[in-house]
Amino acid sequence: MIRFAVIGTNWITEEFIHAARETGEFALTAVYSRTEEKAAEFAGKFEIPHLFTDLNAFARSDTFDAVYIASPNSLHAEYAIHCMNHGKHVLCEKPAASNTAEVTAMVEAARSNKVVFMEALKSTLMPNFQVIQDNLHKLGKVRRYFASYCQYSSRYDAYKEGKVLNAFNPIFSNGSLMDLGVYCIYPLVVLFGAPERVQASGLLLESGVDGEGSLLLRYKEMDAILMHSKISSSYLPAEIMGEHATMVIDKINEPEHVEIRYRDGSVESLTQQQGARTMRYEAAEFIRLIKTGTLESETNSHANSLIAVGIMDEARKQMGLVFPADQ
Repeated sequence: MIRFAVIGTNWITEEFIHAARETGEFALTAVYSRTEEKAAEFAGKFEIPHLFTDLNAFARSDTFDAVYIASPNSLHAEYAIHCMNHGKHVLCEKPAASNTAEVTAMVEAARSNKVVFMEALKSTLMPNFQVIQDNLHKLGKVRRYFASYCQYSSRYDAYKEGKVLNAFNPIFSNGSLMDLGVYCIYPLVVLFGAPERVQASGLLLESGVDGEGSLLLRYKEMDAILMHSKISSSYLPAEIMGEHATMVIDKINEPEHVEIRYRDGSVESLTQQQGARTMRYEAAEFIRLIKTGTLESETNSHANSLIAVGIMDEARKQMGLVFPADQ
């Protein structure tokens, strides 16, 4: 069993705990929150024996070996580096941090302290993403990657009524690109690496974050078209288009159905059975790394996280989107 702590007492942390427990190798022993009330409430809900409201005491504690961080994006780097400097392994919710400078510092802290650091981008570790990788060669020369994650946010209704919640607050390095666009970008990077050129546009809201946007990324022999939005919804599947066939993926953020459609009209289903709690696969990968003494994932690698955040930095630059964390 790997002893875990969690930072962040929100719904995504709850989902991670339920999913990680399915691995049979996860023991939840500590929680950190900035308020005693939230820490106590969360600890009671999940029977967590140790709770902390002081970050220094938390990081120094010998009650856990690894931490899952699901705080606001702008706090990821600070919390992760502090924990890694005290010998803790870190699984950090996507996006890994606000910008390239922060992710670079996180990677350096992981390497200097010889601990595991992994970005918790779940989709690239799911069985149905593995079949995408394994069957990509069947498409022939790939010419285009298309992915869309556009999901109307319930928090946008509050925003339109004048209440700016975290999801639309630049102080927390949030917005459509960081929250949803990363789900389109990271799989692209895992499959095809860094692009030669990035073109981006987006709609900036009055609060200072983007509500939606698009990216066109150019590779040597292909391009990629990405769409993301928190103020409208799309139901389009993702596609990887090759000269021989096209791979169709129902949801790029959580692939459940994958098939190849060949030029002759035949269809090959690649869909693999998956558990309902899809965060289980990222938890299992992270635990495997710790147990085997492997300091980074081959899929959610340091290099891939740096390429992905670099793309987002360039996209934000072109959109004129600046976070306080960039200063």
